[in-house]
Amino acid sequence: MSLWQEFPVAGILQGADEYLKSNIMVENKMLREEEELPVQGAGAGADAASATDADSMNDESMKLHTKGKEDKQPDGMGEKLMEMNDKYLRLSAEFDNYRKRTLKERMELTRTAGEQLLVGILPVVDNFERALESMDYSSDIKSIKEGISLIYSDFKDYLERNGVKEIETKEADFNTDLHEAVTAIPAPAPEMKGKVIDTVEKGYILNDKVIRYAKVVVGE
Repeated sequence: MSLWQEFPVAGILQGADEYLKSNIMVENKMLREEEELPVQGAGAGADAASATDADSMNDESMKLHTKGKEDKQPDGMGEKLMEMNDKYLRLSAEFDNYRKRTLKERMELTRTAGEQLLVGILPVVDNFERALESMDYSSDIKSIKEGISLIYSDFKDYLERNGVKEIETKEADFNTDLHEAVTAIPAPAPEMKGKVIDTVEKGYILNDKVIRYAKVVVGE
């Protein structure tokens, strides 16, 4: 049997025809896909361009809207600034007047307080003058001493009424907040170590503030 008889010509041609058709279909499909890709890219580009145009339009509208607001702001801000400046000037003038008035009141108060203190001391001065006059014609030393002691007591009471008190020093513990050590001497007794032995000059407190430290001798 020959080769042509074993493979009929009709069958071979039919197989080749189907093979060619399938290849043509595959190539056409690939061509269509390649042609569709640029179209899709163009469509995306158009969409992007449209979106960009829309964003630009929105930006322009926002700029116009903001510009309109900015154009309106200066007038309002100017009025507010003028109002705030006026308030500031008024407050500054009121504060300056208050400061001057307060300073004047303080000066007057200081003068008045000094006047009141002097008025309170005048009776003590009068009593001293009477005591000095009595010393010229009186020979009773005892009565003169009693009169001077009475004047001294009245004067101390007057100081205490005005907030002046004497600092305690007799056998008191040495305190640097109240006392000023002039010198130190051997203590006469062991329990007197670190205590005030003698007072050289009295100290005074005015309303819990030391106005003069007590000068003392301390035992060591």
